[in-house]
Amino acid sequence: MKKLVILIALFLGVAIIYPSSVNAQGCGGSGMKSSCSKSCKGEAKSCAPSSSSTTTGSIKGTMKVSGKCEMCKTRIEAAAKSVNGVMSAEWNQSTKILTYTSKVAIKKEDISKAMIKVGHDTEMGKATASTYSALPGCCKYR
Repeated sequence: MKKLVILIALFLGVAIIYPSSVNAQGCGGSGMKSSCSKSCKGEAKSCAPSSSSTTTGSIKGTMKVSGKCEMCKTRIEAAAKSVNGVMSAEWNQSTKILTYTSKVAIKKEDISKAMIKVGHDTEMGKATASTYSALPGCCKYR
């Protein structure tokens, strides 16, 4: 019985603390706009960062980009950085998500075109067969 009382008290403590900590961090913290368009009371997921949310004077974006290895990572990040205005780019090999930042608004289409040009498919289009076939063997993801 004593364990049950402690467990219930712990559960209630977490339930009371969690929503207030989400709101105190500006809709969950982690780079989200300080004024979300949706209420965050108890549902941090409703205020997930958009692909163009602003943090510290920069614009962040994400895009799914197909790839397989460290060579792909290097090629994808370099292609993203070649787009005018992109300051930084990081591709996560396991999630296949490219995260980029810029000082100005960048069209996702421009990032996608840069990926396709170097042989990597995106959520917006596919690389041509000839460009894809020119990739090294370890980079073939199809």
